[in-house]
Amino acid sequence: MAKKVISSAAINAIKEALTNVYWYKKELRSFITYSINDPRILSRLDWSDYKRNIVSSLVDYLAENQERYKDDLLTIMSELIKIDDFSHLQKLEDGKDKAKAAKDSIKALKNLYNTHSSIVEEQKKIEARREKSREKLIRNKAINEKLDELKNEYYQLLSQASNPQSRGYKLEVFLKELFLLFDLDPKSSFKLTGEQIDGAFSFQNTEFLLEAKWHKEPTSIQHLDAFNGKIGRKLENTLGLFISINGFTPDAVLAHSSGRKSMILMDGMDIMAVLEQRMDLIDLLSIKKRVASQKGNIYLKINEILAH
Repeated sequence: MAKKVISSAAINAIKEALTNVYWYKKELRSFITYSINDPRILSRLDWSDYKRNIVSSLVDYLAENQERYKDDLLTIMSELIKIDDFSHLQKLEDGKDKAKAAKDSIKALKNLYNTHSSIVEEQKKIEARREKSREKLIRNKAINEKLDELKNEYYQLLSQASNPQSRGYKLEVFLKELFLLFDLDPKSSFKLTGEQIDGAFSFQNTEFLLEAKWHKEPTSIQHLDAFNGKIGRKLENTLGLFISINGFTPDAVLAHSSGRKSMILMDGMDIMAVLEQRMDLIDLLSIKKRVASQKGNIYLKINEILAH
């Protein structure tokens, strides 16, 4: 299959449009910086040279390496043909003529751009990918800011050892917010009984029951037995996530690591790793679920995960 390339006529039209639309080098540089993916390309240009030579050097370099820079050329073309305001040129000496030359060169470029039907379609995909990446960055920024907020809440909970009832209620709210942040859509109100929190959520096409404890001592086998009974009364594909802030006794883990694995276990160190952005909650659950299924380890420690 022949490689899709931008025609030499279109390359020349890009040069004319860039030269005519951007009269000042500062504006030209700003446009190029916005349009290309690799800003290091700017360092290849001699900005003390004439503007037309700068443009020619840039576009020729991109055109000679289309396998690598075709996306940048397409972006430059698509951004240029969106320009319909030439008032900045009309203010210059002979502004009317300068604006007409810019307008004509944009029109010529647009006609050539539209003849590259397959490339135009490809550019739409490029712009869609860029928009998706931009949205992801915004979303990640929002998630990180919320994680910092939740981390501060968690630190406050750690200091409330003398008031377990108040801490339990706040832990209920904390876990709901944490699970909602990662789109785990908790389905119940995380009903509180003492310091025990019950809830449910969906993950990887599996229904999970959730139970959490924050007692002074590690969670014992009796509590895991009771939780296992709740899971057993649900549909066959239901699993459980038990969060014990202060961990689990060895006999509890050993007893529920044999036979059918009905639950995975998390502790306060797991929570801290998520809050400190060392581990994504979705990735953490995925790894714990996979290791429990494949190796029978329902209590994979966070330090073991981060060591790999």
